[in-house]
Amino acid sequence: MLREHLNTYVLDEPGALVFPGAKGGPLRRSGFNTRTRWVDVVKEMGLAGLHFHDLRHTGNMLAAESGAGLKDLMARMGHDNVRAAMIYQHAVRGADKVITDAINRQLQARDADEADELPAG
Repeated sequence: MLREHLNTYVLDEPGALVFPGAKGGPLRRSGFNTRTRWVDVVKEMGLAGLHFHDLRHTGNMLAAESGAGLKDLMARMGHDNVRAAMIYQHAVRGADKVITDAINRQLQARDADEADELPAG
């Protein structure tokens, strides 16, 4: 179904819109649900209550988890204010633990190496 939609409605060019409006431009927020039958489609998929913005949120979370920098997240989200991008970065701060654990492993390995070099006695 996705391939059919892409072949029918999406121009074969970089930056093409996946859900273009009637004239090929961006869909207007006011007509999105009606034009796409969003509510009916997500209900048919068993995802009643899923909002289109939820997809944007998921994409931004995945981008933040990839390690993207603040400026890259801002550009991706179309924001000129750091606040929104910071929210996503803080949400994925699990990276801090990964970094801390890696540093701890390095220090422990160094301590073990130094202990091996000490004379017995």
